[in-house]
Amino acid sequence: MTHASSRAGQSKSLVLTAMIFAVAMTFIDQTIVSIAAPTVQHDLGLTGSGMQWAINVYLLTMAALFAFGGRLGDTMGHTKMVVIGVIIFAASSALIGLTPRGGAAEAWIVSFRALQGAGGAIMFPSTIAIVVATFDLRSRGRALALFFGIAGGLTAIGPIAGGYLIQWTWRAIFWINVPVAIVALVLIAISKPVSEHRPAPIDYRGLVLIAGGVGLSVFGFQQSQLWGWGNAAIEVCIAAGVALLVVFYLVERRTAEPLINVRIFGNQTFLVENIILAISMMAFIPVFFFASTYGQIALGLKATSASVLILYYFIGFVSAAQLGGRMLDRIGAKRPVMVGSAIAAVGYFLWAGKVTGLHEGSQVAWILVAGAGMGLMLGQANTDAINRASRFSYGEATGITQTVRNYGAALGFAILGTVLISNFRSNITNSLVARGVPGPVASAQAATAAQYQGGGNGGNGGIANIPQFIRADYAAATQSVLIGMGVIMAVAAVVALFGLKFGVQQTTAAETETAPASASAPGTPDLPS
Repeated sequence: MTHASSRAGQSKSLVLTAMIFAVAMTFIDQTIVSIAAPTVQHDLGLTGSGMQWAINVYLLTMAALFAFGGRLGDTMGHTKMVVIGVIIFAASSALIGLTPRGGAAEAWIVSFRALQGAGGAIMFPSTIAIVVATFDLRSRGRALALFFGIAGGLTAIGPIAGGYLIQWTWRAIFWINVPVAIVALVLIAISKPVSEHRPAPIDYRGLVLIAGGVGLSVFGFQQSQLWGWGNAAIEVCIAAGVALLVVFYLVERRTAEPLINVRIFGNQTFLVENIILAISMMAFIPVFFFASTYGQIALGLKATSASVLILYYFIGFVSAAQLGGRMLDRIGAKRPVMVGSAIAAVGYFLWAGKVTGLHEGSQVAWILVAGAGMGLMLGQANTDAINRASRFSYGEATGITQTVRNYGAALGFAILGTVLISNFRSNITNSLVARGVPGPVASAQAATAAQYQGGGNGGNGGIANIPQFIRADYAAATQSVLIGMGVIMAVAAVVALFGLKFGVQQTTAAETETAPASASAPGTPDLPS
């Protein structure tokens, strides 16, 4: 009995390890490319907009196709979709690393970055669905805490790894995905994950509506920093995207086999947890970018050294994620989500109070606190939401949560990026005027300087020559961003306080179903309370 139990535990651990390796590539690539962008652009001769597309199209494609990927896993088999997604991701990564110089470079790298995002969207929902199906409700919190903890850490490690890899060649940041994919495929073959699925037709009408809605609105958010909020195209993209999402919701309610069974939002916990995920992701993903640029521009650090700020955040995140998973299994989701959001808010506020001192050491403690708060709540909110789906809808539920997370991250980048640029521009203008520069001239010079971003070759480049007053102005702008992140997480804490219930979720019929035939009729998902 003990031997069989040990073997089962080893098998579950192997499945979890296989899934972590599978998704490792997708999380690293969310942030690793940004730090290599100047080097890639210079080597391939890309335009500024072309490089921006190479960065954004990956996240844009994933956000638009997550729901589709989740549905594919539920209807065709999760293990099959993970394998297909890993192969697509690895192959496209290898081809990106082989991007030729010359006229074809821009189309080549943007196209295969889009394919890479599609591979991630196909793979990711099914990896979580497999983990959820492998572990029972009592041990699922710890398993997914480890899963999301490592995944969040890999997001933080991306810029650090990128800083070192580009010292060899920028192409290595993509080629590194190939051996990781091979390890993932070998582990999948050895562990043989068990996944159940229920064959059903694909709702292509719903796919077009949600891909168009998410794609247009996220694109609008992404371009807001480049085009400016005064550009009518931004408003048109976001408004058209939101309109398509409203149409998608109305159509799906009347579709027999929908892409997403939107009635799952009738479950209060699922709805509230997704609201919390959207809010918290507005602070989580953007912090990696803003911390890195602050380290380079305000502190004058090399790209690799600036990434240490992110490493502190990662240490806090991973440490608290394990505690949060145990709390979820023992006492339910409300306490870790609510307390974690509050701790993160405090951490961001206190971190903001230290950035203008331009001293790295004084910030470390509060970076750790902010990271710990996010680690305590983020994975638990995600797991609690997925637990509300039936065993035959885990992929669909994951597709929803990941779409919401990406949507929140894009919105956070747009809002906080605007806060950073507008404050930086205002600060520089005031500093130049104080130094005797005429107002109109100061304003024009500030507008140009506010668009500056450091990086490239893991070195300082022109950053070492930035005047001290500009560093101070950038630090003050970053302070506004961190205060904004604190406000965001305070809102998440309030939503958790009033929207979530105390207590551990009990096993329901959704957990004990033995055949697809016992699942609810189309259009009526199982909704654990």
